[in-house]
Amino acid sequence: MTALRLGTRRSALATTQSGWVADRLREAGHEVELVEITTEGDVSGELLTAIGGTGVFAAAIRHALLDGRIDVAVHSLKDLPTTPEPGLVVAAVPVREDSRDVLVARDKLTLGELPPGSVVGTGSPRRTAQLAALGLGLDIRPIRGNVDTRIGFVTSGKLDAVVLARAGLSRLDRLDEATEVIDPIQVLPAPGQGALAVECRSDRADVVAAVSALDDADTRACVLAERSLLASLEAGCTAPIGALAEVVEGDDGLELSLRAFVGSEDGSVELRRSLVGPYDEPEALGSRLAHILLEDGAADLQVTPSAGPAPDHAPHQPEQVS
Repeated sequence: MTALRLGTRRSALATTQSGWVADRLREAGHEVELVEITTEGDVSGELLTAIGGTGVFAAAIRHALLDGRIDVAVHSLKDLPTTPEPGLVVAAVPVREDSRDVLVARDKLTLGELPPGSVVGTGSPRRTAQLAALGLGLDIRPIRGNVDTRIGFVTSGKLDAVVLARAGLSRLDRLDEATEVIDPIQVLPAPGQGALAVECRSDRADVVAAVSALDDADTRACVLAERSLLASLEAGCTAPIGALAEVVEGDDGLELSLRAFVGSEDGSVELRRSLVGPYDEPEALGSRLAHILLEDGAADLQVTPSAGPAPDHAPHQPEQVS
């Protein structure tokens, strides 16, 4: 096999993630060439909801895969639609980074230390809904941009704080800028947050074989449960969604524990439910918990017209970024 052409967006986070996968493939003895792909989401200054949701980030790279311009693509897994793309396969889900959100605030403040009225920026209705539900009196504003841009809103004094994915800061070696790692009891992450998806064409058995060596079974099981929940909710719910699955030790061996959040963006309604199921049946677990949420009222929740940028997760303009 000739050198693997690995497609990546040009942002610092995307190239760092792609470079990490490329290094793992090189360690396994493969030659890898990084190929930059420009997406509509990278060049547009509009909010993501105005240009079709975060699917704009994945679409161009997937087209390059299907056209044969690249052999492998690396996505943030939460950026991928839950519906499979014909002709493509997620051949590996490598070991997951910490899935939690972090706060980057002025004066190194935590959520509990921010005074009422503090202006907090986020590109996620999921975060907006859960922060509002905490009842801290925060003024939550929609923002978008890369990590530098978002943290810059705080250092320049335009915002008091922003909320970001911890995984992104970790991969960029910028965790020291976080002032608090937010407990999932307060804010559950997006389904698949912190995980990568390594995708290739399903008819390229040689590439599938090379990439599949990077797969981590525990991570794949967890994200399958989370994304199954998301897919099931998309049929009957348009509210912000958070989910986190973890591998736990049960009486008869390994199990999956899945927690989920569905709520209104203004924080007036929040549903939090959890369920434990067999390790080897992650998709069934996600589907069961989704149906519990729908029966308990999630089907009646709708995204408000003021919803900010990306659907993280307000299903389903398909995806989301950090």
